Amino acid sequence: MTDLFYLTEGNPPPQNAAGGFFTTRDGRKIRYGVFAAVARPLQGTVVLLTGRNECIEKYFETIRDLADRGFGVATLDWRGQGDSSRLLRDRQRGYVRSFRDYTRDLEQFFEEIVLPDCRGPYYILAHSTGAVIALLASPSMVNRVRRMVLIAPFLAVPDLRVSIATIRRVCAVFCALGLGRLYAAWGPRPKLPTPFEMNKVTSDPERYRRNTDIYRAWPHLGLGGPTIRWLKTAAAAAEAVSDPDFMASIQVPTLIVAAGADQVVSTKAVESYARRLRVGSLLMIDGAHHEILQERDLFREQLLAAFDAFVPGTGDAA
Repeated sequence: MTDLFYLTEGNPPPQNAAGGFFTTRDGRKIRYGVFAAVARPLQGTVVLLTGRNECIEKYFETIRDLADRGFGVATLDWRGQGDSSRLLRDRQRGYVRSFRDYTRDLEQFFEEIVLPDCRGPYYILAHSTGAVIALLASPSMVNRVRRMVLIAPFLAVPDLRVSIATIRRVCAVFCALGLGRLYAAWGPRPKLPTPFEMNKVTSDPERYRRNTDIYRAWPHLGLGGPTIRWLKTAAAAAEAVSDPDFMASIQVPTLIVAAGADQVVSTKAVESYARRLRVGSLLMIDGAHHEILQERDLFREQLLAAFDAFVPGTGDAA
């Protein structure tokens, strides 16, 4: 362990790492990391937003890739996961009161860390839950963020016979009965990781092993399944960002990346959303599983090439 980040074999930390914790306005401690670029010219800063049950350490490779392109990186562990404050006594339960709490934390992160300490211009690279949070926060980001790349946003569950609105309504009933802190799915994190052959997130055995090693070595960074309350507010967020009036208010140019073999979020919903977004464009990576940044090079390099084409730097050498 370093002073702030947790190390495992095969997952070296990026150079020029710094960070710490900031305290949210409701008293939660949020861990963040800031990583300076290692290449020139300097291209600005990528704000990297992780998915549910992820931590900063899982993105060390991606941070190095961005730093090698001349980008600084700023990232954080969302409240309730990673090394940020957990919200329930049982720290395994994936819980948040509202996705608006995430967006408020993101806005505070910009105000207190990114804008004062990181070089502009600013871009967002976000995965899954982080992509929905970025969309939800986008009206406040219009004068801060130049472009967004959103990977497999969690807008709907694949092959589900009920709508996301129905999921929200059913979960709302359980929450009204005082059951919002119960698991909605999966339960506590298993002591042994899911065998690679049974995982749904990547086809890369080495990256899968690297990521499971993080949580095996540092189990306090991991999380179990989502609670009913988390699922309710996730569904509400997916509905909110899909509202036509809200979509029309999004002004930040956005590249939405869909994983062709995604078994976690609905690829059809992601495709439909990108086509309806006035400032959006779509990249479909055929054959890729949900966690494209943790995928085989065949898929991962397609995403990075699209990022390089969509996210230009300022052109100012330093």
